[in-house]
Amino acid sequence: MAGIPQQYLDLVTTKKAFAHIATLMKDGSPQVTPVWLDYADGMIRVNTARGRVKARNLKVGSRVALSIQDPDNAYRYVQVRGKVAKESEQGADAHIDSLAKKYMGVDSYPYRNPADKRVIYYIEPTSAQGMS
Repeated sequence: MAGIPQQYLDLVTTKKAFAHIATLMKDGSPQVTPVWLDYADGMIRVNTARGRVKARNLKVGSRVALSIQDPDNAYRYVQVRGKVAKESEQGADAHIDSLAKKYMGVDSYPYRNPADKRVIYYIEPTSAQGMS
């Protein structure tokens, strides 16, 4: 497993940096979506609801790429390539609440739909490069 270079770890840990995640559609065409993220145990974690396009594209073993831009300096970013190592609905509601706290400063995700089944995707970085 490749790690994220030390000088870019703040983008996945402490900063409110959005990522753009690129996934592949069934026909092989790319699909890109902005996402919230966090980082734990060497894995990037993103959260979505089942049935959304990115959720249909993200399966264990799927390859993805993320571009994570510094919100304080548009010319500083890290690009991460990786694969989905795990997906889980367990703890996904609490996870989206923690991301809402990080990105919005609120205790509970305000756009929750009771019909949604939330899922966390754990992305294992296989390569990472940045620009400062």
